Amino acid sequence: MFKKNDSSTSQIEKFDTLIGANSTFEGKLTADGTIRIDGHFQGDIFAKGNVFIGEEGNVIGNITANDIFNAGSIQGNVTALGLLKITSTGKLSGDIHVVSFVVEEKALFEGKCSMKDTSLQGEKIKKLDIKKANA
Repeated sequence: MFKKNDSSTSQIEKFDTLIGANSTFEGKLTADGTIRIDGHFQGDIFAKGNVFIGEEGNVIGNITANDIFNAGSIQGNVTALGLLKITSTGKLSGDIHVVSFVVEEKALFEGKCSMKDTSLQGEKIKKLDIKKANA
């Protein structure tokens, strides 16, 4: 899915939460660490870490995280306090709010893009109010 020499993903060595290729999950997912989705997820995701959507991954819902790497399919709004990257196999249908946005050739994006001030790029998602997310 992601090349080993891709500097934006090579620093990630483990995933705290994994939804496997043959799995389906419905509900709200809140995590302090990194999430990888290779299966089907329906609901909202709030992560203080990063979110990776594999080529076979499918998310129907909103995602809020530090960095988001999409090689699969997302139908929902995305908020990244850092980078949103859609690879050549990725599809995203929804509005995005990001600091940095990378779209590879052949990727699909349909929605509105709002870019935040680049001074926020160094901040982590610590400011995400998990209590509001659970409300």
